[in-house]
Amino acid sequence: MNIPFNKPHLAGKETEYIKEAVASGKISGDGMFTKKCHQFFQRRYRFAQTLLTTSCTDALEMAAILCDIHPDDEVIAPSYTFVSTVNAFVLRGARIVFSDSEKDTPNIDVSTIESLVTKKTKAIVPVHYAGVACDMDSLLSVARRHKLFVVEDAAHAIDSYYKGSPLGSLGHFGAFSFHETKNIISGEGGMLVVNDADFEKRAEIIREKGTNRSAFFRGEVDKYGWVDIGSSFLPSEIVAAFLYAQLEHLEEIQSRRKSIWQNYYTSLKHIEEKGLINLPAIPEYATNNGHMFYIICESFEIRSKLIEFLKTRNILAVFHYFPLHNSPYYSGRHDGRSLPNATHYSDCLLRLPMYVDLTEKEQDFIIHAVNQYYS
Repeated sequence: MNIPFNKPHLAGKETEYIKEAVASGKISGDGMFTKKCHQFFQRRYRFAQTLLTTSCTDALEMAAILCDIHPDDEVIAPSYTFVSTVNAFVLRGARIVFSDSEKDTPNIDVSTIESLVTKKTKAIVPVHYAGVACDMDSLLSVARRHKLFVVEDAAHAIDSYYKGSPLGSLGHFGAFSFHETKNIISGEGGMLVVNDADFEKRAEIIREKGTNRSAFFRGEVDKYGWVDIGSSFLPSEIVAAFLYAQLEHLEEIQSRRKSIWQNYYTSLKHIEEKGLINLPAIPEYATNNGHMFYIICESFEIRSKLIEFLKTRNILAVFHYFPLHNSPYYSGRHDGRSLPNATHYSDCLLRLPMYVDLTEKEQDFIIHAVNQYYS
């Protein structure tokens, strides 16, 4: 038995819709499948404006432009995250001020944010790690007091909620990923959600290389031209067609992933009760979208040995982020504060295989192997 960490799932009509897109004669962006995807998200989650992008990275880069980030502006973000979260703002010249993670979850420690705000602070970028919401009421309160932008990095967080509100809908902007490792996939792909009507027109222009091309095609202007900065952020119809086929099966995909997650949790709970690992914590204000399942080992050495133990049984388990404040690129730019929780998660968090087509037999094999290691 060979169990990978991830396996892309075909939900239904992906290849059929791709053929349909090709047959339509239009496979560049903003065709019928892009519109179908936009309508799906707006109906289901009541997002004000949705714009498919080629990646979550691109969505974040659009958000950085919309926040009008300039050199020497400061942006507060967690250190325990993927580089795209902050790189989007560094590209605009911002200085990143890193926050530590919470003790109980890898999410940004909101209680530390206000102490990091200066006159130069322009935005806060919370990351909903594993699809579990950050403490958004407290974070938004800080943002309002200091008139800061909030950009939700919701790469993990499709179909997850904070106190009944969908993640990605709470800040000024939300950025989603449809990378092949996410719940809903298109290979590569992403989406920007614009929650402030003041930015809707400019977001559309930035996405279309800084032109008002979209307004021209709607007949709102008699010609289009270069009116702002921007880039080519919109995906092809082939990407959108694949994505729409996935969205048609969102309910069953989510049901299966949550079932796998719950089986891991129930089956490994006894190891946590012995004090040997910690399992994911879901705060009362958050929901679980089954994006990933992780365990937190007692030390880096124990995690390394567990990875090797699982590998001998052809099970690929992986660790996650190296803390960005210690990264080769940014360590010299960091202000020197210790961020112990981010470092702890980097050293000790281990992700177990998690994908829709993981069979019960395969999951039982993984659970048995983890139990073997700890026995």
